[in-house]
Amino acid sequence: MCAKTLEDRINEHGNPAKMLYHSQMGRYAFPVPSEFTHWMEEMRAWRETAALMDQSFHMTDLYVKGPDTIKLLSDLAVNSFAGFGRNKAKQLVCVSHKGYVIGDAIVFGLEDDEVNIVGRPILPNWVQFFAETGGYDVEVVRDQRSLDDPDKPRLTYRYEVQGPKALDILNMVNEGGPLTTKFFNMGRITIAGCEARTLSHGMGGQQGLEIWGPVEDGPKVKAALLEAGAEFGMRQVGARAYAAAAAESGWVPSPLPAIYAGAFMEPYRKWLGANSFEALASLGGSFVSDNIEDYYLTPWDLDYGRVVKFDHDFIGRDALEKMAAGPHRQKVTLVWKAEDVAAAYAGLMDHDGLAPKHMEMPAAHYAAHPYDKVTKDGRFVGLSIAPAYSPGERAWISLAILDADVAETGTEVTVTWGEPDGGSDKPTVERHRQVEIRAEVHPWPIHEAARLGYRSQT
Repeated sequence: MCAKTLEDRINEHGNPAKMLYHSQMGRYAFPVPSEFTHWMEEMRAWRETAALMDQSFHMTDLYVKGPDTIKLLSDLAVNSFAGFGRNKAKQLVCVSHKGYVIGDAIVFGLEDDEVNIVGRPILPNWVQFFAETGGYDVEVVRDQRSLDDPDKPRLTYRYEVQGPKALDILNMVNEGGPLTTKFFNMGRITIAGCEARTLSHGMGGQQGLEIWGPVEDGPKVKAALLEAGAEFGMRQVGARAYAAAAAESGWVPSPLPAIYAGAFMEPYRKWLGANSFEALASLGGSFVSDNIEDYYLTPWDLDYGRVVKFDHDFIGRDALEKMAAGPHRQKVTLVWKAEDVAAAYAGLMDHDGLAPKHMEMPAAHYAAHPYDKVTKDGRFVGLSIAPAYSPGERAWISLAILDADVAETGTEVTVTWGEPDGGSDKPTVERHRQVEIRAEVHPWPIHEAARLGYRSQT
């Protein structure tokens, strides 16, 4: 019988961890040109001049409107939505009944009773499920990411301009009132006669504005931005560079949603289709377990413990109250040892046996949910996620979730690079051997100016 739901697909495979580990999906895709100039210069631009990122295609937008909009969000979110409304924005973080992360997304307050939830499909799916089945007085409109419905035009364009010269460019093109530049505050801008809304934040950890408006205005707005940005050295960012931005900004983009096991999640698994993102997404990396719950993360793992508020009832509250006292793992940046990375590349020229797993530049992601094993003196101490080369740091870096006793800056740990037993049968995985790469613990985000300036506004 053909699988119709995620639950059907899991039952067919017998084990959700094995199902995802051998899924044929590759890494999360960004349907824009791979490069506009060179990915290295595009990455340098968001630190040195300015970068234009086109975010119009790879994220799902879920519009929720009605008297129960804020109640719905409050019932699902670990963070508080007291006082939330028009022209406010925040990160939406949701967990399972057992307190493990479902995912995160950005919520834009369009009106006091209307929001737009923007991100990978995971949280839009989670919120839509409760909007449709939970008895809430709301209406939802789904604007599907282009990867899932390539023939359907999006409702809005979405651009981001960020970098040291971003505000100079934006002020030059702005035909309206003063720009709203306080971190995570919303405002308005008028470009080429087109009014748009803005959010102050930056994907690469740098100052800038996210801009969105009706999709038909997109070409005029982009043309004006490119014309104004030319004298400041602004570059358009392609898919290769964009995929590496999360490692620099310190955001973990790909926690596995904690939905694949347990009776509480069964109705949701039966609601999700067999071709949903959750059903087709892939696990990859050197960390391998037959127990799907070993891949689940807590809010503290992702440094979201700081936004957990017990001032409201929400799914997972009881579990998080029990977890709150700890111990907790910590999110850090790992800087990979140059000589070990060089040895991995040199291994590609070995004539005997299998070569190491190729480290594609700048983002060495080959699964939707990449999890690599981290050890200290042979002891498992955590996970490495989202490895990427940073031209600004002249180093390979990754985000990591480590036991507290090895999370101090300067500690040396070891990342196991590559999958065991020659690799899984994912089409993005060539036959290879595992190698050990030493890495040093650093804070996140890795860029000091971003950490002490832009990021300190949070």
